[in-house]
Amino acid sequence: MGSSFGDRLKQERLARHLTQAELGGDLYSASYISLLENAHREPTVDIIQQLARQLQLTPSSVADWVGSATAEDSGALRLSLCAQQSWDTRDYLGAATNAKAAAALAQANKDQVTWWNMTFLATNSLLRHGDNCEAIAVLQTLLDHPLTLESDALSLRAHQVMAAAMLAQGCLQESIEHGILAVSIGSGDSAEEFGSYLMALQTLIGSLTEAGRLDEAWIHTMALADAVTDSTPAQMAGEIHWVIGNVAFIRQDIRTGLEHHAKASRLLSPASDLSRWAQFNKATAWVRLMAGVVEPATLQAIERSELAHSVVGATPAETLEVSMLRARWHYLNNELPKALTLLETIEEQKDQLAPHIAGDSALLLGNALQAADRNAEALTAYSNAQARYTQAGALDRAAAAQNFLAQLELSGA
Repeated sequence: MGSSFGDRLKQERLARHLTQAELGGDLYSASYISLLENAHREPTVDIIQQLARQLQLTPSSVADWVGSATAEDSGALRLSLCAQQSWDTRDYLGAATNAKAAAALAQANKDQVTWWNMTFLATNSLLRHGDNCEAIAVLQTLLDHPLTLESDALSLRAHQVMAAAMLAQGCLQESIEHGILAVSIGSGDSAEEFGSYLMALQTLIGSLTEAGRLDEAWIHTMALADAVTDSTPAQMAGEIHWVIGNVAFIRQDIRTGLEHHAKASRLLSPASDLSRWAQFNKATAWVRLMAGVVEPATLQAIERSELAHSVVGATPAETLEVSMLRARWHYLNNELPKALTLLETIEEQKDQLAPHIAGDSALLLGNALQAADRNAEALTAYSNAQARYTQAGALDRAAAAQNFLAQLELSGA
Protein backbone atom coordinates (compact mmCIF):
# COMPACT_ATOMS: atom_id res chain seq x y z
CA MET A 1 0.00 0.00 0.00
CA GLY A 2 2.85 2.43 0.68
CA SER A 3 2.40 5.38 3.01
CA SER A 4 -0.08 7.46 0.99
CA PHE A 5 -3.20 6.09 2.71
CA GLY A 6 -1.80 6.53 6.21
CA ASP A 7 -0.51 10.02 5.47
CA ARG A 8 -3.86 11.08 4.03
CA LEU A 9 -5.76 9.53 6.94
CA LYS A 10 -3.62 11.40 9.46
CA GLN A 11 -4.03 14.66 7.52
CA GLU A 12 -7.83 14.38 7.45
CA ARG A 13 -7.95 13.43 11.14
CA LEU A 14 -5.78 16.38 12.22
CA ALA A 15 -7.74 18.77 10.00
CA ARG A 16 -10.81 17.87 12.07
CA HIS A 17 -8.97 18.01 15.41
CA LEU A 18 -9.84 14.37 16.13
CA THR A 19 -7.79 12.05 18.31
CA GLN A 20 -7.03 8.56 17.05
CA ALA A 21 -9.53 7.21 19.60
CA GLU A 22 -12.24 9.59 18.37
CA LEU A 23 -11.60 8.58 14.77
CA GLY A 24 -11.82 4.89 15.63
CA GLY A 25 -15.08 5.41 17.48
CA ASP A 26 -16.62 2.34 19.11
CA LEU A 27 -15.28 -0.06 16.47
CA TYR A 28 -11.51 0.47 16.27
CA SER A 29 -8.92 1.30 18.92
CA ALA A 30 -6.53 4.24 18.86
CA SER A 31 -3.64 1.81 18.43
CA TYR A 32 -5.28 0.32 15.34
CA ILE A 33 -5.74 3.77 13.81
CA SER A 34 -2.06 4.39 14.54
CA LEU A 35 -1.17 1.20 12.64
CA LEU A 36 -3.21 2.42 9.65
CA GLU A 37 -1.57 5.84 9.71
CA ASN A 38 1.89 4.30 9.84
CA ALA A 39 1.16 1.85 6.97
CA HIS A 40 1.34 -1.24 9.20
CA ARG A 41 -2.21 -2.35 8.36
CA GLU A 42 -4.21 -2.50 5.12
CA PRO A 43 -7.67 -0.88 5.24
CA THR A 44 -10.60 -3.22 4.64
CA VAL A 45 -13.96 -2.23 3.19
CA ASP A 46 -15.49 -2.14 6.70
CA ILE A 47 -12.69 0.08 7.97
CA ILE A 48 -13.05 2.43 5.02
CA GLN A 49 -16.78 2.74 5.68
CA GLN A 50 -16.17 3.53 9.37
CA LEU A 51 -13.49 6.09 8.55
CA ALA A 52 -15.78 7.70 5.97
CA ARG A 53 -18.55 8.04 8.58
CA GLN A 54 -16.22 9.57 11.15
CA LEU A 55 -14.62 11.95 8.64
CA GLN A 56 -17.94 12.81 6.93
CA LEU A 57 -16.64 11.71 3.53
CA THR A 58 -17.96 9.24 0.98
CA PRO A 59 -16.48 5.72 1.22
CA SER A 60 -15.33 5.96 -2.40
CA SER A 61 -13.25 9.07 -1.68
CA VAL A 62 -11.55 7.33 1.26
CA ALA A 63 -10.96 4.22 -0.86
CA ASP A 64 -9.21 6.34 -3.47
CA TRP A 65 -6.40 6.99 -0.97
CA VAL A 66 -5.28 3.38 -1.21
CA GLY A 67 -3.67 3.89 -4.62
CA SER A 68 -0.07 4.98 -5.08
CA ALA A 69 0.51 8.64 -4.41
CA THR A 70 1.73 10.96 -7.17
CA ALA A 71 4.50 13.46 -6.52
CA GLU A 72 1.86 16.19 -6.30
CA ASP A 73 -0.16 14.14 -3.79
CA SER A 74 2.90 13.53 -1.64
CA GLY A 75 3.85 17.20 -1.73
CA ALA A 76 0.36 18.29 -0.74
CA LEU A 77 0.26 15.75 2.09
CA ARG A 78 3.64 16.86 3.44
CA LEU A 79 2.63 20.53 3.35
CA SER A 80 -0.71 19.69 4.96
CA LEU A 81 0.98 17.92 7.85
CA CYS A 82 3.48 20.78 8.23
CA ALA A 83 0.59 23.26 8.31
CA GLN A 84 -1.19 21.28 11.02
CA GLN A 85 2.01 20.96 13.06
CA SER A 86 2.60 24.72 12.76
CA TRP A 87 -0.95 25.34 14.00
CA ASP A 88 -0.43 23.02 16.95
CA THR A 89 2.73 24.93 17.95
CA ARG A 90 0.99 28.33 17.50
CA ASP A 91 3.14 29.26 14.50
CA TYR A 92 0.13 30.74 12.75
CA LEU A 93 2.04 32.47 9.96
CA GLY A 94 3.80 29.18 9.18
CA ALA A 95 0.49 27.35 9.30
CA ALA A 96 -1.11 29.82 6.87
CA THR A 97 1.85 29.68 4.49
CA ASN A 98 1.99 25.85 4.41
CA ALA A 99 -1.78 25.49 4.22
CA LYS A 100 -2.03 27.86 1.24
CA ALA A 101 0.78 26.00 -0.53
CA ALA A 102 -0.91 22.65 0.16
CA ALA A 103 -4.23 24.01 -1.12
CA ALA A 104 -2.57 25.19 -4.34
CA LEU A 105 -1.06 21.75 -4.98
CA ALA A 106 -4.36 20.06 -4.16
CA GLN A 107 -6.20 22.37 -6.55
CA ALA A 108 -3.72 21.59 -9.32
CA ASN A 109 -4.28 17.88 -8.67
CA LYS A 110 -8.09 18.34 -8.65
CA ASP A 111 -8.29 17.19 -5.02
CA GLN A 112 -11.14 19.40 -3.88
CA VAL A 113 -11.47 17.92 -0.38
CA THR A 114 -7.85 18.67 0.52
CA TRP A 115 -8.15 22.09 -1.11
CA TRP A 116 -11.15 22.88 1.10
CA ASN A 117 -9.57 21.66 4.32
CA MET A 118 -6.28 23.47 3.74
CA THR A 119 -7.99 26.68 2.66
CA PHE A 120 -10.10 26.54 5.82
CA LEU A 121 -6.99 26.00 7.96
CA ALA A 122 -5.30 28.92 6.18
CA THR A 123 -8.19 31.27 7.02
CA ASN A 124 -8.16 30.30 10.69
CA SER A 125 -4.38 30.73 10.80
CA LEU A 126 -4.59 34.15 9.17
CA LEU A 127 -7.20 35.19 11.74
CA ARG A 128 -5.04 34.02 14.64
CA HIS A 129 -2.13 35.95 13.12
CA GLY A 130 -4.26 39.11 12.89
CA ASP A 131 -4.49 39.20 9.07
CA ASN A 132 -8.24 39.76 9.08
CA CYS A 133 -8.61 41.30 5.61
CA GLU A 134 -6.77 38.46 3.87
CA ALA A 135 -8.71 35.89 5.91
CA ILE A 136 -12.02 37.43 4.80
CA ALA A 137 -10.95 37.37 1.15
CA VAL A 138 -9.94 33.70 1.36
CA LEU A 139 -13.13 32.81 3.25
CA GLN A 140 -15.21 34.25 0.44
CA THR A 141 -13.67 31.74 -1.97
CA LEU A 142 -14.73 28.98 0.44
CA LEU A 143 -18.28 30.28 0.72
CA ASP A 144 -18.59 30.43 -3.07
CA HIS A 145 -17.17 26.93 -3.65
CA PRO A 146 -19.52 24.13 -4.77
CA LEU A 147 -18.38 21.86 -1.92
CA THR A 148 -19.58 24.47 0.58
CA LEU A 149 -22.81 25.16 -1.23
CA GLU A 150 -23.65 21.44 -1.32
CA SER A 151 -22.82 20.67 2.33
CA ASP A 152 -24.57 22.05 5.41
CA ALA A 153 -21.62 20.99 7.58
CA LEU A 154 -19.07 22.90 5.48
CA SER A 155 -21.38 25.89 5.08
CA LEU A 156 -21.85 26.05 8.86
CA ARG A 157 -18.08 26.07 9.45
CA ALA A 158 -17.39 28.67 6.77
CA HIS A 159 -20.13 31.07 7.88
CA GLN A 160 -19.07 30.72 11.53
CA VAL A 161 -15.48 31.67 10.77
CA MET A 162 -16.59 34.50 8.46
CA ALA A 163 -18.74 35.84 11.32
CA ALA A 164 -15.69 35.73 13.60
CA ALA A 165 -13.52 37.44 10.98
CA MET A 166 -16.05 40.21 10.46
CA LEU A 167 -16.32 40.69 14.23
CA ALA A 168 -12.53 40.96 14.52
CA GLN A 169 -12.58 43.52 11.70
CA GLY A 170 -15.30 45.55 13.44
CA CYS A 171 -17.94 44.90 10.76
CA LEU A 172 -20.69 44.12 13.24
CA GLN A 173 -23.70 43.94 10.91
CA GLU A 174 -21.89 41.63 8.49
CA SER A 175 -20.76 39.47 11.41
CA ILE A 176 -24.35 39.20 12.66
CA GLU A 177 -25.58 38.22 9.19
CA HIS A 178 -23.06 35.40 8.82
CA GLY A 179 -23.66 34.29 12.41
CA ILE A 180 -27.41 34.05 11.79
CA LEU A 181 -26.80 32.05 8.61
CA ALA A 182 -24.51 29.64 10.48
CA VAL A 183 -26.89 29.16 13.41
CA SER A 184 -29.88 28.69 11.10
CA ILE A 185 -28.20 25.63 9.55
CA GLY A 186 -28.54 23.83 12.88
CA SER A 187 -26.40 21.56 15.02
CA GLY A 188 -26.20 18.64 12.58
CA ASP A 189 -25.71 14.97 13.39
CA SER A 190 -22.03 14.78 14.35
CA ALA A 191 -19.97 16.02 17.26
CA GLU A 192 -17.95 18.17 14.86
CA GLU A 193 -21.07 19.89 13.50
CA PHE A 194 -22.41 20.41 17.02
CA GLY A 195 -19.11 22.03 18.04
CA SER A 196 -19.24 24.34 15.01
CA TYR A 197 -22.85 25.21 15.85
CA LEU A 198 -21.89 26.16 19.42
CA MET A 199 -19.02 28.30 18.11
CA ALA A 200 -21.45 29.99 15.71
CA LEU A 201 -23.79 30.74 18.61
CA GLN A 202 -20.92 32.22 20.63
CA THR A 203 -19.81 34.39 17.72
CA LEU A 204 -23.35 35.59 17.02
CA ILE A 205 -23.84 36.45 20.70
CA GLY A 206 -20.58 38.39 20.70
CA SER A 207 -21.56 40.37 17.59
CA LEU A 208 -25.05 41.17 18.88
CA THR A 209 -23.59 42.25 22.23
CA GLU A 210 -21.02 44.52 20.60
CA ALA A 211 -23.81 46.05 18.49
CA GLY A 212 -25.84 46.78 21.63
CA ARG A 213 -28.60 44.29 20.75
CA LEU A 214 -28.57 42.77 24.22
CA ASP A 215 -32.07 41.31 24.27
CA GLU A 216 -31.36 39.30 21.10
CA ALA A 217 -27.97 38.28 22.47
CA TRP A 218 -29.58 37.02 25.66
CA ILE A 219 -32.11 34.88 23.75
CA HIS A 220 -29.25 33.12 21.94
CA THR A 221 -27.35 32.89 25.23
CA MET A 222 -30.20 30.87 26.72
CA ALA A 223 -30.03 28.51 23.72
CA LEU A 224 -26.31 28.14 24.40
CA ALA A 225 -26.97 27.43 28.09
CA ASP A 226 -29.40 24.64 27.14
CA ALA A 227 -26.54 22.89 25.33
CA VAL A 228 -24.63 22.22 28.58
CA THR A 229 -25.21 18.72 29.94
CA ASP A 230 -23.33 16.41 32.29
CA SER A 231 -21.58 14.90 29.26
CA THR A 232 -20.38 18.24 27.84
CA PRO A 233 -16.55 18.36 27.76
CA ALA A 234 -15.13 20.65 30.44
CA GLN A 235 -13.45 23.02 27.99
CA MET A 236 -16.63 23.45 25.95
CA ALA A 237 -18.79 23.91 29.06
CA GLY A 238 -16.33 26.47 30.41
CA GLU A 239 -16.48 28.51 27.22
CA ILE A 240 -20.29 28.47 27.32
CA HIS A 241 -20.34 29.71 30.92
CA TRP A 242 -17.80 32.36 29.91
CA VAL A 243 -20.11 33.70 27.18
CA ILE A 244 -23.18 33.64 29.45
CA GLY A 245 -21.26 35.53 32.12
CA ASN A 246 -20.05 38.14 29.65
CA VAL A 247 -23.56 38.98 28.46
CA ALA A 248 -24.92 38.97 32.01
CA PHE A 249 -22.29 41.51 33.10
CA ILE A 250 -23.08 43.79 30.16
CA ARG A 251 -26.79 43.52 31.03
CA GLN A 252 -25.78 44.70 34.53
CA ASP A 253 -26.81 41.36 36.03
CA ILE A 254 -23.66 41.22 38.14
CA ARG A 255 -24.69 38.25 40.29
CA THR A 256 -25.37 36.03 37.26
CA GLY A 257 -22.17 37.23 35.61
CA LEU A 258 -20.06 36.37 38.65
CA GLU A 259 -21.75 32.97 38.98
CA HIS A 260 -21.07 31.91 35.39
CA HIS A 261 -17.54 33.31 35.30
CA ALA A 262 -16.75 31.35 38.48
CA LYS A 263 -17.96 28.17 36.74
CA ALA A 264 -15.92 29.01 33.64
CA SER A 265 -12.82 29.61 35.74
CA ARG A 266 -13.15 26.16 37.30
CA LEU A 267 -13.69 24.41 33.97
CA LEU A 268 -11.24 26.19 31.65
CA SER A 269 -7.65 25.07 31.89
CA PRO A 270 -4.56 26.82 30.51
CA ALA A 271 -3.09 23.35 29.95
CA SER A 272 -5.91 22.51 27.52
CA ASP A 273 -5.78 25.69 25.42
CA LEU A 274 -3.61 28.54 26.65
CA SER A 275 -4.74 30.85 23.87
CA ARG A 276 -8.42 30.47 24.79
CA TRP A 277 -7.54 30.84 28.47
CA ALA A 278 -5.81 34.14 27.65
CA GLN A 279 -8.91 35.32 25.80
CA PHE A 280 -11.15 34.20 28.66
CA ASN A 281 -9.21 36.24 31.21
CA LYS A 282 -9.12 39.26 28.89
CA ALA A 283 -12.88 39.11 28.36
CA THR A 284 -13.52 38.47 32.06
CA ALA A 285 -11.49 41.51 33.07
CA TRP A 286 -13.13 43.61 30.35
CA VAL A 287 -16.75 42.97 31.30
CA ARG A 288 -15.99 43.26 35.02
CA LEU A 289 -14.35 46.64 34.48
CA MET A 290 -17.19 47.82 32.24
CA ALA A 291 -19.59 46.89 35.04
CA GLY A 292 -17.44 48.82 37.54
CA VAL A 293 -16.37 45.69 39.44
CA VAL A 294 -13.02 46.82 40.87
CA GLU A 295 -11.84 44.06 43.17
CA PRO A 296 -8.87 41.65 43.48
CA ALA A 297 -10.46 39.04 41.20
CA THR A 298 -10.64 41.60 38.40
CA LEU A 299 -6.97 42.53 38.81
CA GLN A 300 -6.11 38.82 38.83
CA ALA A 301 -7.89 38.38 35.49
CA ILE A 302 -5.91 41.31 34.04
CA GLU A 303 -2.62 39.84 35.25
CA ARG A 304 -3.47 36.37 33.94
CA SER A 305 -4.40 37.83 30.58
CA GLU A 306 -1.13 39.75 30.38
CA LEU A 307 0.89 36.67 31.28
CA ALA A 308 -0.93 34.26 28.98
CA HIS A 309 -0.79 36.60 25.99
CA SER A 310 2.94 37.09 26.55
CA VAL A 311 3.38 33.31 26.34
CA VAL A 312 1.17 32.52 23.34
CA GLY A 313 2.24 35.58 21.37
CA ALA A 314 -0.36 38.34 21.06
CA THR A 315 -1.23 40.15 17.84
CA PRO A 316 -0.71 43.95 17.86
CA ALA A 317 -4.46 44.41 18.38
CA GLU A 318 -4.52 41.98 21.32
CA THR A 319 -1.55 43.75 22.92
CA LEU A 320 -3.40 47.08 22.73
CA GLU A 321 -6.61 45.53 24.09
CA VAL A 322 -4.73 44.16 27.10
CA SER A 323 -3.20 47.62 27.64
CA MET A 324 -6.73 49.03 27.63
CA LEU A 325 -7.60 46.74 30.54
CA ARG A 326 -4.78 48.25 32.57
CA ALA A 327 -5.83 51.75 31.54
CA ARG A 328 -9.43 51.18 32.63
CA TRP A 329 -8.24 49.69 35.93
CA HIS A 330 -6.12 52.79 36.56
CA TYR A 331 -9.02 55.08 35.59
CA LEU A 332 -11.51 53.37 37.91
CA ASN A 333 -8.95 53.58 40.72
CA ASN A 334 -8.48 57.31 40.05
CA GLU A 335 -4.90 56.84 38.86
CA LEU A 336 -5.39 59.29 36.00
CA PRO A 337 -1.74 59.90 34.97
CA LYS A 338 -1.15 56.17 34.52
CA ALA A 339 -4.43 55.76 32.63
CA LEU A 340 -3.73 58.69 30.32
CA THR A 341 -0.20 57.51 29.52
CA LEU A 342 -1.52 54.16 28.37
CA LEU A 343 -4.52 55.57 26.51
CA GLU A 344 -2.51 58.18 24.63
CA THR A 345 -0.11 55.45 23.51
CA ILE A 346 -3.05 53.31 22.35
CA GLU A 347 -4.51 56.27 20.48
CA GLU A 348 -1.29 56.58 18.48
CA GLN A 349 -1.84 52.99 17.28
CA LYS A 350 -5.63 53.11 16.89
CA ASP A 351 -5.49 51.83 13.31
CA GLN A 352 -4.43 48.43 14.67
CA LEU A 353 -7.82 48.11 16.40
CA ALA A 354 -11.27 47.25 15.07
CA PRO A 355 -13.42 50.41 14.89
CA HIS A 356 -15.66 49.53 17.86
CA ILE A 357 -12.63 48.73 20.04
CA ALA A 358 -10.93 51.95 18.95
CA GLY A 359 -14.19 53.66 19.92
CA ASP A 360 -13.97 52.14 23.41
CA SER A 361 -10.42 53.45 23.74
CA ALA A 362 -11.41 56.97 22.61
CA LEU A 363 -14.41 57.03 24.96
CA LEU A 364 -12.28 56.00 27.93
CA LEU A 365 -9.68 58.57 26.92
CA GLY A 366 -12.41 61.21 26.89
CA ASN A 367 -13.54 60.14 30.39
CA ALA A 368 -9.98 60.32 31.72
CA LEU A 369 -9.26 63.69 30.08
CA GLN A 370 -12.50 65.12 31.44
CA ALA A 371 -11.65 63.86 34.94
CA ALA A 372 -8.28 65.57 34.57
CA ASP A 373 -9.98 68.87 33.58
CA ARG A 374 -8.59 68.70 30.04
CA ASN A 375 -12.01 69.34 28.57
CA ALA A 376 -11.06 70.59 25.11
CA GLU A 377 -9.12 67.37 24.47
CA ALA A 378 -11.97 65.35 25.97
CA LEU A 379 -14.38 66.83 23.41
CA THR A 380 -12.14 65.63 20.60
CA ALA A 381 -11.89 62.16 22.14
CA TYR A 382 -15.68 61.86 22.53
CA SER A 383 -16.16 62.97 18.92
CA ASN A 384 -13.67 60.35 17.75
CA ALA A 385 -15.46 57.69 19.78
CA GLN A 386 -18.81 58.57 18.26
CA ALA A 387 -17.41 58.40 14.71
CA ARG A 388 -15.72 55.03 15.30
CA TYR A 389 -18.79 53.47 16.88
CA THR A 390 -20.92 54.69 13.99
CA GLN A 391 -18.48 53.21 11.49
CA ALA A 392 -18.69 49.84 13.25
CA GLY A 393 -22.49 49.88 13.48
CA ALA A 394 -22.43 50.05 17.30
CA LEU A 395 -25.15 52.68 17.36
CA ASP A 396 -26.04 52.40 21.07
CA ARG A 397 -22.45 53.16 21.99
CA ALA A 398 -22.32 55.96 19.41
CA ALA A 399 -25.32 57.49 21.17
CA ALA A 400 -23.56 57.15 24.54
CA ALA A 401 -20.51 58.95 23.16
CA GLN A 402 -22.77 61.68 21.79
CA ASN A 403 -24.33 62.09 25.25
CA PHE A 404 -20.91 62.59 26.84
CA LEU A 405 -20.05 65.10 24.13
CA ALA A 406 -23.31 67.04 24.53
CA GLN A 407 -23.09 67.15 28.33
CA LEU A 408 -19.53 68.44 28.21
CA GLU A 409 -20.47 71.09 25.66
CA LEU A 410 -23.42 72.19 27.83
CA SER A 411 -21.11 72.56 30.81
CA GLY A 412 -19.30 75.31 28.91
CA ALA A 413 -16.10 73.39 28.18
